[in-house]
Amino acid sequence: MIGSAGARAPRVSQTVEPNPVSPVAAGMSVIRDYITLTKPRVISLLLLTTVATMFVADPSGPALSTILWTMLGGYMAAGGAGAINHYIDRKRDANMARTSARPLANGRIPPIHGLIFGISLGVIAFFQLWITVNLLAAGLAMLGLLGYVFLYTLWLKPITPQNIVIGGSAGAVPPLVGWAAATGSLTLEALWPFLIVFFWTPPHFWALSLMIKDDYVRTGVPMLPVVKGDAATRRQILIYTIFMIGFTAGPYCTGLLDGFYLASAIVLGAIFFAFSFALWRNPSPELTLRTYLYSLAYLALLFVAMAVDAVA
Repeated sequence: MIGSAGARAPRVSQTVEPNPVSPVAAGMSVIRDYITLTKPRVISLLLLTTVATMFVADPSGPALSTILWTMLGGYMAAGGAGAINHYIDRKRDANMARTSARPLANGRIPPIHGLIFGISLGVIAFFQLWITVNLLAAGLAMLGLLGYVFLYTLWLKPITPQNIVIGGSAGAVPPLVGWAAATGSLTLEALWPFLIVFFWTPPHFWALSLMIKDDYVRTGVPMLPVVKGDAATRRQILIYTIFMIGFTAGPYCTGLLDGFYLASAIVLGAIFFAFSFALWRNPSPELTLRTYLYSLAYLALLFVAMAVDAVA
């Protein structure tokens, strides 16, 4: 038996206080969260298609102020659509591994604040584009916002696996905004960049949906891999890739663009076709990821080639 004299004194537990977060750091964190609501990585590609199309429409080069104002308004319009999308999809996002850390999904920003932020960006974008660019560009930007929110997110996304095909038209509007900003009007030739983005969207997005199919199953979103299966999705990726490549020849065949663009479109399209064909024949997670990543590079390089050809 151990006597009291030999007993050790009990340890006094010490509570470690967390390091306080400075007001500046907290403020920067909130700003980053609001920027996240605008989906800046997606918008960067949309803005590239917008600016490149401005040079296709006006090879002499739009005024720098017009380019900058169009980029600002385009960012706010697309960012407003992204923020509203975050609000609508916040419950789905909370159940998806890829999106569970989004600001509205995990509660870092109150949902109503995100909605107000998105609507405010859209309204400001409309009036800013109207005042600094022209009414047609402003109206088209709003058409893209409303199409993304109502046509795709609210209506088609929850009910049909063809959601990204029809709803993807909203993502093809930025080139039209660029054309209208540069010229003040739209012509039939303006449809070429629109149609290229339109047919690019399904193979691009379906490659992503193959990688995160389990998330869509868990949230009940009827994306193509969930409804039709992986094999049917890979087949559709190949079919839409072929359609897209065919439409990329349009600007050359109608005289809008010349040989440099056509050569670039052929090379870039051949690589895209190789990825899609390989994915159809011998699918693998690694190849799916590479196809998705190449689709991003493809669209960026193709529109850069458009602008270079038009100017040169």
